[in-house]
Amino acid sequence: MDMIAIGKNLRELRREKGMTQEQLAEHFNVARRTVSRWETGSNMPDLNILIEMSDFYDVDLRELLDGERTEEKMDKELKETVLKVAEYSNEEKRRSLKVTQVYFIIGIVALIVNNALYLMDIKDNFRTDFVKGCTLGFTFTALLFGLMYTTGAMEKMHAFKMRLLGRKDQ
Repeated sequence: MDMIAIGKNLRELRREKGMTQEQLAEHFNVARRTVSRWETGSNMPDLNILIEMSDFYDVDLRELLDGERTEEKMDKELKETVLKVAEYSNEEKRRSLKVTQVYFIIGIVALIVNNALYLMDIKDNFRTDFVKGCTLGFTFTALLFGLMYTTGAMEKMHAFKMRLLGRKDQ
């Protein structure tokens, strides 16, 4: 996928519509700088925005992704399939974000409890030391899992585990 060719194609389509980057950005609810990045090829629009663009410019989605104009039109069934894939992708992103947020919230709450225990003048004994250690452990574990989710390491570990066990990914 040649991002520079795609960017040039997006710029041509926008100019054919007689629009500025600001007008296009307003239409798609993004920043003007985002449109500029699309057109220089340094960034790509999300799949759902690409689908909206194909409707807006009245071109085939493949034309946008190939970076060149063709005369073929995308049939309705293919377009619906692409829309379903985009919805699925967005749902996966939302689910992953929610899991990450939960891990970070657990870590923050555990850190607050840990700091509160240190600030209170409670006589150190086995129980308070145990609770302090547990909350500190929860903090680091939650932050570690959050980091692993945001970097995609969890998916890689799952795929590696499935390969080791000789199972298909579920």
